[in-house]
Amino acid sequence: MRVRLDAALVKRGLADSRTDASRMIDAGNVTVSGTFATKASRMVGDDEPIRVVVEKRFVSRGGEKLEHALDAFGISVVGRSVLDAGVSTGGFTDCVLQKGASRVFAVDVGRNQLHEKIKSHPLVEWRDGVNVRDMSRAEMQFPCSLVVADLSFISLSKVLTALHECITAESGFPVAEMLLLVKPQFEAGRVEVSRGKGVITDPLVHAQACDGVKQALRALGADVMGTVESPIKGAEGNTEFIMWAKCPTRSVG
Repeated sequence: MRVRLDAALVKRGLADSRTDASRMIDAGNVTVSGTFATKASRMVGDDEPIRVVVEKRFVSRGGEKLEHALDAFGISVVGRSVLDAGVSTGGFTDCVLQKGASRVFAVDVGRNQLHEKIKSHPLVEWRDGVNVRDMSRAEMQFPCSLVVADLSFISLSKVLTALHECITAESGFPVAEMLLLVKPQFEAGRVEVSRGKGVITDPLVHAQACDGVKQALRALGADVMGTVESPIKGAEGNTEFIMWAKCPTRSVG
């Protein structure tokens, strides 16, 4: 069976989405049967070898997004326990592990998405089929003072109370923090989303989306320390932002 090259890259786990695949092809990073491919629409067979020339640093592009935020804000995760809410393939978890996190509790509402590298990592406890909105501290496998979150199809304002309940100060990290991937298409109203057919380009709507998340954080007593634009757009081309907040918590015990 022959399929488009961009679809084949996704099917074989070499790209996160067809948009991601198209970017890789346009950048000259994909070969088919040893020859560089130039068109995403090229048809390829199941038996044709496809190779991505530039090796990925993380299991998904999410790792690059989070790394950018950690560097921009000067946040160290060395020796820290992390809750990854909406782990999906595991890009955020891969990033914090490479940056020196002591352990990660990774959860997602979806099933069978987590990369085998992350599933089998000795420092990772993972659960799928978990709705972050319904989580509580009792479900935490160990105390986590940092939350990283990449959630889709739900506003962050609807899960922040649960996330805040789950994190706590831990030894060496007296202040709990959150790094949240803000996706305007899931924060904006239906009118704004439908106007762009799911892709929001209006900077005003971007600002309103971020402001809504800030207000929800402040309602919990959190201090919003900064917001940075993601260096990589979402799968459909949406601009995304990473927001950093420090949160009041109870100490362990």
